[in-house]
Amino acid sequence: MKLITAIIRTEQLAAVETGLEGFGVKGLTVSEASGYGRQRGRRQTYRGASHTVNRIPKVRVEILAEDLEAIRIIEVILDCAHTGEPGDGKVWVTTVDQVIRVSDRAEGEAAI
Repeated sequence: MKLITAIIRTEQLAAVETGLEGFGVKGLTVSEASGYGRQRGRRQTYRGASHTVNRIPKVRVEILAEDLEAIRIIEVILDCAHTGEPGDGKVWVTTVDQVIRVSDRAEGEAAI
């Protein structure tokens, strides 16, 4: 099993969720995140005031997937989150040794 983690633009979340639902992903976790990459220190104007942006608000999407589905799920995320601009985010994959669903103690892929 794999844990797919994506840090993406907040405004791309709806497109990513729609793409994942279309692929058949049954569950995911979304949480707020902030950070910086190549876009750190850029100047933005908000309501006429210019300021330096050090941490950019993002969302973190996490999905547990079977090994064979992981590659396609990553492709869906990359396609749906892409704008072509710095700050589109990152995706990484972690191998998961064990998953247990708390409600009925199902294990492994049955727990996804």
